[in-house]
Amino acid sequence: MFRLDGKIAIVTGAGSGIGLAIASTFAQNGARVFALDRDVKAAGAAVESIRAAGGAASALECDVAVAASVQSAFARIDSDRDAPRIDILVNNAGIAHIGTVENTSEEDLDRIYSVNVKGVFLCSQAAVRRMLTTGGGVILNLASIASLIGLTDRFAYSMSKGAVLTMTRSIAVDYVKRGIRCNCICPARVHTPFVDGYLRTAYPGREAEMFRQLSEYQPLGRMGTPEEVAALALYLCSDQASFITGQAYPIDGGVLAF
Repeated sequence: MFRLDGKIAIVTGAGSGIGLAIASTFAQNGARVFALDRDVKAAGAAVESIRAAGGAASALECDVAVAASVQSAFARIDSDRDAPRIDILVNNAGIAHIGTVENTSEEDLDRIYSVNVKGVFLCSQAAVRRMLTTGGGVILNLASIASLIGLTDRFAYSMSKGAVLTMTRSIAVDYVKRGIRCNCICPARVHTPFVDGYLRTAYPGREAEMFRQLSEYQPLGRMGTPEEVAALALYLCSDQASFITGQAYPIDGGVLAF
């Protein structure tokens, strides 16, 4: 179950964290993966690790916030003779921001919007146009529990993830009769290299204390792992989830239940 044998999958932001875990998990389960990342060296390292584990993958440089970059990456996939179609798109690339409506600058808002919202739009548009010519496919977006509840000091980030949730449902409704499914995952805090870097920068000397506080926010008492998110992504993109579209799946350590 949950195999992706013969599937062609695109994962954005695949150079690290959740994107790397999803790309690796998909390749381990039979997919041919295109790992897209603005940091092409990180994407290349991800592909090397996937290939070392016996998977099939290719790295492509792509800044999802720039239309020309997205078009170029998808065109290169089109020209790959081993990728006759796109079966799966995972819109994982995203950036974070801390701040309220008062102290969020216009530049901050535009930056978050360009990656987290416009990036999902550009990649989804490119994928949908191709999927419609080959019988359909699956789009999976990375949203957040911030799209479902209010989080303190996350004004711009919450705005962007709320947009991801509604884009998910719009795509699902528009293409439900045309063979394209679209869902999103809504994680709580997930322990990635980004978290460690943030703690080192924002709380030097207090990393362990703040890590504990961030972990205890989840009633289960810890953060999620990228591999746990990847396992849910694998299911939602597999044929076993063919009756699921337009849904938001929390993976939150109990946050929404308490």
